[in-house]
Amino acid sequence: MPSAKVLEQKKQIVADLVETLKSAQAGVLVDYRGITVEQDTQLRSKLREAGVEYKVVKNTLTRFAANEVGYQELDEQLNGPTALAISTTDPVAPAKVISDFAKDVEALEIKAGFLDGKVISIDEIKKLASTPSREVLIAKIMGSLNSPISSLVRTLQALVDNGVEPADIKVEAPAAEEAAAPAAEEAAAPAEEAPAAE
Repeated sequence: MPSAKVLEQKKQIVADLVETLKSAQAGVLVDYRGITVEQDTQLRSKLREAGVEYKVVKNTLTRFAANEVGYQELDEQLNGPTALAISTTDPVAPAKVISDFAKDVEALEIKAGFLDGKVISIDEIKKLASTPSREVLIAKIMGSLNSPISSLVRTLQALVDNGVEPADIKVEAPAAEEAAAPAAEEAAAPAEEAPAAE
């Protein structure tokens, strides 16, 4: 029977893992059997660069923690060597890094994952992995917002380079507005006084 000290250590590991799972936006469980030490080092490096925490915890302890946060569906996946890749900041990063790495290293097997408090399947992990990262999405949005402004600046610069001052540019009113202008002027003009009766 384990000593009180060992039991206390295990309780602490579970408590820490519960907090990690609660604060995580997403995570992926993998079976790392068959990958070399060099491949494991490369994977850890890529995950670290993406801000993803990677840890190996005994299945029993992971099961306790997963059940406490409502991930009971992970029970059947917690067999054999299991590692967790978890991100608290980027919901796409764990799936993207693990999926990309698994393409080159077939021994790395994706078991399951979770996203925003729900367990997701391997197919859903692959779909998530194909989503652009947060940084790429932000860059695309900023690019689309920046594009009209850049175009305007280039146009104005071209005019200035050709010796045209912005004050010299005449903006022609559309035809409908031109037709409406005389009618508006007539309506605004004071009505002619009727000739006085003699």
